[in-house]
Amino acid sequence: MNGDEPLTSSEKQMVVKSSKGRGGRWERANFKIVLSYHGGSFDGWQKQPDLNTVQGLVEKHLGQFVDERKAKQLQDRSLPIEGCATVAGRTDKGVTALQQVCSFYTWRKDVQPSDIKDSINEAAPDKIKSLVVSEVSREFHPNFSAKWRRYLYIFPLDEDAKSMLGDEQSSTILENPEYNVAPQSFDVAKVDKIIRQLEGKMLSYKIFARDTQASRSAGPATECFMFHSRAAVTKLCSADENCKEATKVMCVELVANRFLRKMVRVLVATAIREAAAGADEDALLNLMEATCRRATAPPAPAEGLCLVDVGYEDFNEQRCFIVD
Repeated sequence: MNGDEPLTSSEKQMVVKSSKGRGGRWERANFKIVLSYHGGSFDGWQKQPDLNTVQGLVEKHLGQFVDERKAKQLQDRSLPIEGCATVAGRTDKGVTALQQVCSFYTWRKDVQPSDIKDSINEAAPDKIKSLVVSEVSREFHPNFSAKWRRYLYIFPLDEDAKSMLGDEQSSTILENPEYNVAPQSFDVAKVDKIIRQLEGKMLSYKIFARDTQASRSAGPATECFMFHSRAAVTKLCSADENCKEATKVMCVELVANRFLRKMVRVLVATAIREAAAGADEDALLNLMEATCRRATAPPAPAEGLCLVDVGYEDFNEQRCFIVD
């Protein structure tokens, strides 16, 4: 296999398994692409007409690697010649990703991982960057092969937030009328105790989801296993070299096998609300039995959310930011 990143043991098993006497679609070259992008620069991941999305930009620059047959099919239908990128998980407008994972396949044999990496990195410098591109087994799927996803929510706790987030984003988080929770009104230690109750449990998070399809609003489709759920206070410094003072923030770190639509943002907002109200530590667990989503808080602003990484090996808590 060619690539800039060594394969994980599970991916190596896929390579061996898929190379034994298989032809047809198994002969396609499949590439794993690890991306980093700034959420405020895009209208989310999913491609939509007349919007600047991550998927739209990536697929446009993958078009040059599409095989001749696919290119002709697109031309015959008067469609632009673009690649097809499958992603580990779609992010909403405003959500940043440090290590998002997507994949792309082609029948062409002359495409190198470095070609794909360079093409994406030329697309929008300072807004999106291809960190690693590697050729993997055809069986690899960025979503279905993933064992866990890790998110980090950053909530500014003082007026210095503007130095880190900028006027517009800090005011969105601190002054959102729907959110209506001042940073000084809750104890981060209380948020941590409340959110830790989710750890190590397989639960239905349907009450914490938003904008989900009817088929994903009940039963096993709503169940998620939370490997890690913690909150802590830390200080972050602006990327500006002239930044002399760090900004005090609360970080909420969540790792689960999967997340429902807007689930992280609703969990964070609800945990803060319950902490501010002096609720018991099992407040989130008690809300699992609610029948109306109005029992939970509106989603916290997207600007504070970051997809940290996606894992294809068993989860190891030592890789987390917040540990005991």
